[in-house]
Amino acid sequence: MSETALVERELPNVVPMAQAAITPMAMINLAVQQGADIDKLTKLMDLQERWEKNEARKAFNEAFAAFKAEAVKVIKNKLVSAGPLSGKKYAELFSVVDAVTPALSQHGLSASWSMTKDEKDWMEVTCTLKHIKGHSESVSMGGPPDAGGAKSAIQARASTTTYLQRYTLKAICGVSESGDDTDGASNKGPEPDGEGKKALEKCGSLDALAKAWSALTPEQRKTLGAVKESCKKAIQDAEKAAQ
Repeated sequence: MSETALVERELPNVVPMAQAAITPMAMINLAVQQGADIDKLTKLMDLQERWEKNEARKAFNEAFAAFKAEAVKVIKNKLVSAGPLSGKKYAELFSVVDAVTPALSQHGLSASWSMTKDEKDWMEVTCTLKHIKGHSESVSMGGPPDAGGAKSAIQARASTTTYLQRYTLKAICGVSESGDDTDGASNKGPEPDGEGKKALEKCGSLDALAKAWSALTPEQRKTLGAVKESCKKAIQDAEKAAQ
């Protein structure tokens, strides 16, 4: 019998140390076989739990890096037609969800919200990003109910909830809306049509304003939404004062 054959016969189950996977679970199995006591098994089970959490965290980081490599674009789909932000566009909640969900799901990630504070004058929403291996990370944001625009109490709370959901989802995913200002400069939007603006501002009643608006071209209307709302408010205020 050759010397090599003799070694193989004597050590048939030798596994190189570099290839042996030593995990807490393997250590638990070995401890059970050796009749370890409860205290030792408990410590090994705690070690296994920490090991699993660390593996889950690494899987989350790998998945999130892959998600970021998708370079998800969130498109601003809503044009503000009145108020101080008139002419600016933003992405509604469904637009953000539609943009990030396919790429998140592709890499085993999912996002969800919870209302973590719901008081009379303050609301807080938490967005949690979770991986299928169990690790999760969260971002929270709060604010008062949005009572602007003559909203009802329920509408005010719903508006704030939607706003907080939109911004926490963008924050936890690390995405921004396409066209976001990068230097703090404001986006004024297109300049109002001069002739159309004059026509609207001459109106002294809501009926006259409606007729003047109908006489405008579609292109003019695109630039005059804020002017129309401003004229409408001025007419309504004047009518209230005259009563």
